[in-house]
Amino acid sequence: MKTWKILAIALLITSPIVAQVQSENRVQSAAERFFARNDKNKDGKLSREEFPERQRRLFDQIDTDKDGFVTLEEDVDFRNNRRRNTVNIPEGVTVYRDLIYGQVGERKLPLDLYLPPDTSAPVPVVIWVHGGGWRNGAKGNGGRARNMTTRGFAVVDVEYRLSGEALFPAQIEDCKTAVRWVKANAKKYNLDSDHIGAWGSSAGGHLVALMGLTHDEKAFETPEHGQYSSRVQAVCNWYGPTDFLRMNDFEGRIDHDSADSPESRLIGGPIQENEEKVAAANPITYVSKNDPPMLIVHGEKDRAVPYNQSELLYAAMKKAGLDVALYKVVNADHGFRNATRDSAASLFEMAAQFLEKHLKPRSETGKTAQ
Repeated sequence: MKTWKILAIALLITSPIVAQVQSENRVQSAAERFFARNDKNKDGKLSREEFPERQRRLFDQIDTDKDGFVTLEEDVDFRNNRRRNTVNIPEGVTVYRDLIYGQVGERKLPLDLYLPPDTSAPVPVVIWVHGGGWRNGAKGNGGRARNMTTRGFAVVDVEYRLSGEALFPAQIEDCKTAVRWVKANAKKYNLDSDHIGAWGSSAGGHLVALMGLTHDEKAFETPEHGQYSSRVQAVCNWYGPTDFLRMNDFEGRIDHDSADSPESRLIGGPIQENEEKVAAANPITYVSKNDPPMLIVHGEKDRAVPYNQSELLYAAMKKAGLDVALYKVVNADHGFRNATRDSAASLFEMAAQFLEKHLKPRSETGKTAQ
């Protein structure tokens, strides 16, 4: 009798209904954290002015009753609807949502896994790391990397702890744990654990640069899946910050030296007063001769993360004799807005070809993966 009860409980725990409830609970928690950070007057709702600038374009979509304010309930409904929206998922792709890759105390860390239609042989992997100034943003439908599934890649979309929840290095610790999770679960999902790339934009670009350059740094490793390496084989860094202390060298729309800047919030204090912590968060600190190839793409008129941030990283990697390329997107602001020569499709194609070159096995590309 006891055996049957245990079996029944096990079936219940793994049922889609329970998984959906768990997923919605995580959405509720994420929305509550978002409100705690941004509800400045503590009136239980967010005005347009209180909404983070990067996400203000979504305000009218979330404000469903059109009263000029977003409530927690409206935010939760929007997040759940967005998570359930699979319109843009390529045909034949299998999606596993909210797989737990790690845990810190009571905090579970989820990721979404997108498998291409054909997994008869192990498939290479692209790990997508979202932006948002380390204090906003969330995993969604695979981000910019989603369509790599049409080219035979699995895509892993990672949720990591934001700066309002945990200070650096929590974010890079989470991302590196996710790499080891991929390797620990490679056989289960038929993933090629020897061909893993990382791709991210803005704050995500900073984190993927760190993922590539800290492969031999024990300080950022966690015990979970500790028998596996967190090394990745290629990095696509879109307009990620590098040296926080140099970001105010150029006029922009953010005072990076402010105690309230995204960079200061990430490390837990004004960056100019915490140079050691800034150095620990600087990808250039970790450049060494055995680092993986990196493609850096940045808008020349980026007013949130100056283009010079990518120039500094490129110069350091080039000096070390590494395989690195820097592409300037003419006239583009942050997120490649206002680009005059490059389209979203052409920039995706550039990233896709780079990842294929370094992550596809010889039998598929005719070239040796590096």
